[in-house]
Amino acid sequence: MLESMAFVIFLVIIALAFDFLNGFHDSANSISTIVSTRVLKPQQAVLWAAFFNFSAVFFVGTAVAHTVGKGIIHIDIVDNLVIMSALSGAIAWNIATWYYGLPSSSSHALIGGLIGAGVSKAGTSTLLWPGIIKTTLFIFVSPAIGMSLGFIFMVLAMNLSHRSNIAKSDKLFRKLQLFSAAVYSLGHGMNDAQKTMGIITMVLFSKGLLGDNFHIPWWVIIASYTMISLGTMFGGWRIVKTMGTKITKLQPMGGFSAETAAACSIIGASMFGIPVSTTHTITGAIVGVGASKRLSAVRWGVAGNIIWAWILTIPISAFISAATYFFVYPFVY
Repeated sequence: MLESMAFVIFLVIIALAFDFLNGFHDSANSISTIVSTRVLKPQQAVLWAAFFNFSAVFFVGTAVAHTVGKGIIHIDIVDNLVIMSALSGAIAWNIATWYYGLPSSSSHALIGGLIGAGVSKAGTSTLLWPGIIKTTLFIFVSPAIGMSLGFIFMVLAMNLSHRSNIAKSDKLFRKLQLFSAAVYSLGHGMNDAQKTMGIITMVLFSKGLLGDNFHIPWWVIIASYTMISLGTMFGGWRIVKTMGTKITKLQPMGGFSAETAAACSIIGASMFGIPVSTTHTITGAIVGVGASKRLSAVRWGVAGNIIWAWILTIPISAFISAATYFFVYPFVY
């Protein structure tokens, strides 16, 4: 049963469910700033973000999908149980962090799931360290870049508008935030939808359904972008409050600066095939915007809790994935 074509279809459905959950969980990343600044109502914001999530299909290739699909563990050890266990670890961690309103990384949960399942089957020799190191490094690099750019863009915005009155400045940045939110959502779709593409392609390739060439079928691309967009449309509202109001208080100028900073970071990483956390990046950008006013404008206790969630994401999702593998293995082999 585990090796049947029906189970392959089941795994593709589970992978797309993870993709939906990714969009649902990370919806807060796309809309929290524009909702907290009251530029758009929540219902308008999720539709805006979902549209540009899907639009990313026309703007970028599949470099990130290839990194996830064949850059974390050796693809020749991949079987259906490995994929099922990896997705179980990622989905369980996503649901737990959504429940507690913690903005964690769906991307790193998936990578942790792959590591846990891969090591459970074939030991540490199956790990592809260049891809893992690059991805793990960006747990720290992406929020640092987001924070630096958020700080810089906010300072530039304040200096460029210092001769304008508050009402005019606010009106301008409310319009600009529509653009920055769109570009950020575009970047989110570019990076995050590709992770599910990589997983589905691993399943298909491991069963010999793609021949000898690891490539991303067109239907996988469309399905992945569709599901992450639908997930964004439904929105993970518990995390919106944390992102939009608990880290620092945002005005339209700050929202524009944070979204622009995060978009630059994510789109740049996507071009180089680096699976980064959109959550880490936008959180870092929001912290940078708050710190540009004064350090006390950032609620460092909340930021500290978020960082702990980041640090624990890969180990805990790897543990859940490994536990799933060892629990299920005796029943199927």
